[in-house]
Amino acid sequence: MNNFIYHFIKGHILFILAGLCLLSSLSLAFTPAVAATSTPEIIKAEKYMQSMGTVKARFLQTTSSGPQLTGTFYLHRPGRLRFEYDPPLKDYIVADGTFIYFYDGDINEQRNALIGQTLADFILRPNISLTDEYINVERIMHVEDMLQITLLQTDDPHSGSITLGFEKEPFQLKKWRVVDAMGEITEIELFDIQTDMPLPRSLFTFIAPKTKGFNQ
Repeated sequence: MNNFIYHFIKGHILFILAGLCLLSSLSLAFTPAVAATSTPEIIKAEKYMQSMGTVKARFLQTTSSGPQLTGTFYLHRPGRLRFEYDPPLKDYIVADGTFIYFYDGDINEQRNALIGQTLADFILRPNISLTDEYINVERIMHVEDMLQITLLQTDDPHSGSITLGFEKEPFQLKKWRVVDAMGEITEIELFDIQTDMPLPRSLFTFIAPKTKGFNQ
């Protein structure tokens, strides 16, 4: 099972700690811990994410202990998403509004969990808040043309974090980075982003592959 799916399955904690490794040559402004406090950046990010409807984009997945992978990302808020990896991988992730399914093509096996028990719940829930009781805004950074917001789980800040990266113009979610408690990093960057288009419901339905030896 690849590291991205591994991070999602581990997502029974609301957020896993995201760290940022920035080269000293980058020009940035830094705002320290903003626990449960709204700022103009937080308000803008919440408003944008709340308004997200349908999205289709290409993605590049980079991990600290594996090769780069590519694929297509689909989102239909609230409740539904799909990550589909490019061949030769047969892996995919699909959320249908209630469950999120993880299909591992190497071993022809699927696992599933309630969306609310995974990291995916953050982007799929009807109401998105970056300052509720479960979340601390650990830092806000302006890095050239990007706004980066790092979030911690309030009751277990050492378990991990997630950093959301927003392109400033046009303002849109461009990437996110997850660092778990062991220091494993997974980053997803989106390209060729399209929004507000019809997406067939079949994209967000798990259909068991018709292959010999399929394991539920």
